[in-house]
Amino acid sequence: MTLKTLARLGAALALIVCLPSHPLLAQPAHGIAMYGEPALPPDFVSLPYANPDAPKGGRIIFGESGGFDSLNPFILKGNAPAGVSALTVETLLGRSYDEPFTLYGLLAESVETDAARSFVAFTLREEARFADGSPVTPEDVLWSFETLGTQGSPRYAAAWAKIAKAEKTGPRTVRFTFNTEDRELPLILGLRPILKKAQWDGKDFTVSSLEAIIGSGPYVIGPFEPGRFISYLRNPDWWGADLPFNRGLHNFDEVRYEYFGDGGVVFEAFKAGDITSYREANPAAWAGNYGFPAVQSGQVVLSEIPHQRPSGIEGFVFNTRREIFADWRVREALIQAFNFEFINRTLTGGVQPRITSYFSNSVLGMTPGAPAQGRERALLAPFADSLLPGALDGYALPVSDGSEANRTGIREATRLLQEAGWTVTDGVLTNAAGTPFAFDILLVQGQDDMLSIANIYVEALRRLGIAVTVTTVDSAQYKERTNRYDFDMTHYIRSLSLSPGNEQMLYWGAAGVTEPGTRNWMGMNSPAAEAMIRALLTATDPQEFIAASRALDRVLTSGRYVVPIWYSDVSRIAHARQLQYPDRLPIYGDWLGFQPDVWWYQD
Repeated sequence: MTLKTLARLGAALALIVCLPSHPLLAQPAHGIAMYGEPALPPDFVSLPYANPDAPKGGRIIFGESGGFDSLNPFILKGNAPAGVSALTVETLLGRSYDEPFTLYGLLAESVETDAARSFVAFTLREEARFADGSPVTPEDVLWSFETLGTQGSPRYAAAWAKIAKAEKTGPRTVRFTFNTEDRELPLILGLRPILKKAQWDGKDFTVSSLEAIIGSGPYVIGPFEPGRFISYLRNPDWWGADLPFNRGLHNFDEVRYEYFGDGGVVFEAFKAGDITSYREANPAAWAGNYGFPAVQSGQVVLSEIPHQRPSGIEGFVFNTRREIFADWRVREALIQAFNFEFINRTLTGGVQPRITSYFSNSVLGMTPGAPAQGRERALLAPFADSLLPGALDGYALPVSDGSEANRTGIREATRLLQEAGWTVTDGVLTNAAGTPFAFDILLVQGQDDMLSIANIYVEALRRLGIAVTVTTVDSAQYKERTNRYDFDMTHYIRSLSLSPGNEQMLYWGAAGVTEPGTRNWMGMNSPAAEAMIRALLTATDPQEFIAASRALDRVLTSGRYVVPIWYSDVSRIAHARQLQYPDRLPIYGDWLGFQPDVWWYQD
């Protein structure tokens, strides 16, 4: 990491740690931050990581494995294609990915709230238009919020439930009054997609459909064939092209996604030139598989994009709704049996750091193995009797000697399983009733790396007398099964930001134990976790916010809900030489808002 990058990291963390505790927005403003004031002034020219002089034209082609059968990404039914929401639909405010959580006016020219953030008001831009030329109105905003909150994906419901009153207060103004203390709500509402009310007259919003949504974004849906490809074409009449927030963004004339059967085919398509940008998740493959002629000739460029965001969590998640995984000792045993050091060396050359907690690699993460102290401990103290071992006194993932045998981990796993009532008889692990310990790992087709990890893991578990099968299904079946939590164990990934908030309840809230379609795939039901999330949402002091985040991290990590694998502090993107991006990178790196947003085509 360069000195320049380190300096920017320090500046980013300072936004969390050192900003004023009680920001005031007594008047309509051009932007809003979770803490303090927006970094950019009202007359900013462009986002700091965008090139306002980027040329327009050309196209970028991505490859995806799987398929799609719907063009509505806002409902539970159907499987929508990549890009449809981000490219064709806009929100009232837009996010700067160079700040932990700051929004600036997009469809709305201003945002207003009070010191307590008991309400938020938005004033729409007079020039804001949908792709068909019709104006974006307060009625569209109110209808979108209510429809998404009552008929859309469950991720929208929680915020809608916190709105006591939604009203039109002027020709271009809407106001939302809250019934709950939640300082993030004004920002959450600022990021809600705005749809055209008239398009849905007489139609059932909850029904999966291939009718293109009429949005106000920079692109419109062009030609597509379900399961094969979809093309997004830049709207030459896009109303927002000259906004400072959009300068240097959305530069391609066409953004296209090609769909293939599995990840291996996607890579071969990239080598053949059928797609023009490819993200490589495996550093060993990055080091060994990119010597093909297009790279050697310079037609393909290999770019590494650093970031400064939390590691998030990725690995195999236990479905604790299944009785077999309800006991934390069983989950810890299976974590002990997962030989990370051996798997990492075998599959990635051992260069990937392991995820040590949900917010590791950031100021928001707990210190592995160290006891909770100060405010962090005080927040958890009321739940001491219900917390799992390690939450207060320190928890760290096991570290093996790297050998395939992993004798220490297997011995500890055996001890824990015996303690939980499981013993080996004739080579089969059974409980007191004689029921064998057996489960299935569900994966989506094309997850070659996860399949390789699973196969090594299965062999280790067999040494404990555990019978494990691995099932692969297509993306549509996978979505349906995970929406209704119909799996024992599956691949799980949750990217986390420098400003965790309401989405945490969707990820870990108890409603997800029975309510379908949430992100709580593990089925956790933890009053302590929900209390820490509420502390995040009501914190007015940055130090209180950090303490709540670290306390939440302790509850999640010591819960043993996921067998973590690795994360990368850089993204690796191979791309056609004509595809370029600015030298100045956002603190979130290659995340939302980076590719294709700030990239351009130049021959």
